[in-house]
Order: sequence, then structure tokens, then C-alpha cells
Amino acid sequence: MDVKTGFFYLFSAVLLFAAFRVITARNPVYAALYLVLAFFQAAAIWILLRAEFLAIALVLVYVGAVMVLFLFVVMMLDINLDSIRQGFWRHFPLAATVGALIALEMAAVLMGGFREPPVTVVNLDAVAGQQVSNTRELGKLLYSQYLYPLEIAAVILLVAIVAAIALTLRQRKDSKHLNPGEQVRVKARDRVQVLKLAPTQAAVEPAAEAPVEKKA
Repeated sequence: MDVKTGFFYLFSAVLLFAAFRVITARNPVYAALYLVLAFFQAAAIWILLRAEFLAIALVLVYVGAVMVLFLFVVMMLDINLDSIRQGFWRHFPLAATVGALIALEMAAVLMGGFREPPVTVVNLDAVAGQQVSNTRELGKLLYSQYLYPLEIAAVILLVAIVAAIALTLRQRKDSKHLNPGEQVRVKARDRVQVLKLAPTQAAVEPAAEAPVEKKA
């Protein structure tokens, strides 16, 4: 076993452990951190497969943006874990069915990768004289063969962005709203009022108290 194979088994073992802890961790913050670890291990495996662009995209997009957003949301929300666990066994049959279906679909897709690929004749002299870039070849495939699926995915993401903005821009009565236009047009005299006061003021003498008569 060479060094590359050893790293592959190491990254795969850590990836499986992190993925298992994502679904078994009781604290959602720990689950999100384990998911970040799983993404890093998946990126390392992509690098071993010489897919540098996919590895960098996985780290930048998911670890650098999506998971940071998840962590902020989970840490800011007051999640009641007891209420979440109450409906676990009620929804377990549906979740198990969907999980088994996803596992069968992934197995059907991945089993094709273990078959022996067809033998193709490659001109080594022509390949050695030019540098092949994974990013360039991926861009050619995306914008030629997979152009329509790429455009559909872009439209779906655009709709999701517009929907998120529309949901957050709704006016609520219990929140304070500031108009940026009014803040820009405001002047100093509208905010600050100068009052003229005397530099010194006479001390006020305390009023004399009436003597209290003692009763015999």
C-alpha cells in the first residue's frame, strides 16, 4: 500500500466518523462542527483524485459560507431539544423509508464507477505536449453539454435568494425600523439643540423647619 492509498483510507475513516457524529450528536452546534470536519475530509479526497477545483469549491462554498451561516443560526436561535425529540418515533418510518431510498439510489450510481471502463487509445505524445487543466475542462462541460441544467440551477438559486429577501423584508410591529433616506437627509440642527445656561447659579437655601412642640 502506497502513501496515497494510506491517506485515502485515513481521510475516508475520518469522513465516516464525522458523518456518523453529525446524525448522533445531541448538541446541534457539535453536529454542525462535525459536518465541517466531514466537508474538509471530502475536500482532501477530491485533492487525492486530482479534482482541485471541486475541493476548493467545497471548502469555499460549504465550509466558508454555508456552514458558518448554519452555526450562526443554530447559536442565535433558542432551540428546545426536548420538543424536537418528541416526534422522533412518529416520523421515524417515513425518515427510514426516505433514507433507504436515497441509499439505494446512491448505490445504483456508485456501482457504475467500480466497473472497468472501456479501453481507449490515447496519443501520449499529444497529451505530453500540452497541459490539461481540470478547471478548464469542467468549464467546457458545464457551458456546452450541461448548459441547460446549469441555467435551471441558477434560476432556482435566484428564486431562493429573492424569496429569502422577501421573507426578511416583511414589516413587523414589534421591531424598530429605520429609513436610511431620512438618516442621510437629517441635519445637525434637527438632532442637536443648544441651550444657553448661566455659568453660575446661586445656591438655594433650605427652608427653615418649624420647631416641634413637646407634649407634657
